[in-house]
Amino acid sequence: MNSPTHRLTRLLIKHYGNPKERSRKPPLDVLISTILSQNTSDQNSKPAFLNLKKRFETWEKVEDARHSQIERAIRSGGLANIKARRIREVLREIRRREGRMSLEVLKGLSDEEGVSYLTSLKGVGEKTAACVLIFSLGRSVLPVDTHILRVSKRLGLVPPKTTLKDAHGILGKKVPKRSVYNFHLNMITHGREVCKARTPQCFDCVLNKLCPKIGV
Repeated sequence: MNSPTHRLTRLLIKHYGNPKERSRKPPLDVLISTILSQNTSDQNSKPAFLNLKKRFETWEKVEDARHSQIERAIRSGGLANIKARRIREVLREIRRREGRMSLEVLKGLSDEEGVSYLTSLKGVGEKTAACVLIFSLGRSVLPVDTHILRVSKRLGLVPPKTTLKDAHGILGKKVPKRSVYNFHLNMITHGREVCKARTPQCFDCVLNKLCPKIGV
């Protein structure tokens, strides 16, 4: 195989190395931590998640807590009012569906079924669903964030007007299953460090020979 995604994946691995696989956490933990990471940095969302777990100990207690209590616990993650409401709604729906506070049901579902289940929860999109499947269950489902979308557009992997939602379907078919984990993490690193939104470092880019946008 010598497709564009295969070549760029090899180049990124050569430059950044193989990302270390994260220790897997329960799918519900990954879901809540990913919701907290929306529209903020890991530096802000990780303390919010740890504080939430420390403050309430179980997801049942989070669900039973007052909105204001959850909001205070996750304030460092930003958009605390919105995320507190979203977390309670998600937890309540999971308990309603499963009869308990667990997403172990995902283990028995296919990748497509898992994405469908998760995105049927209010406030859970394609990226969040994919993060749960790849980081908790080790599935080869590609989460696409703004960095990956930007780099993919510049490289011509997706059309210029592709949305985040559509990019999941397009890139999910182009990236080899065995390369999904490396592609996801290395593309994010590349987008943050080199192919930046406002000042892309084109002439220092390991992918510049593959990029039709070089110099833009």
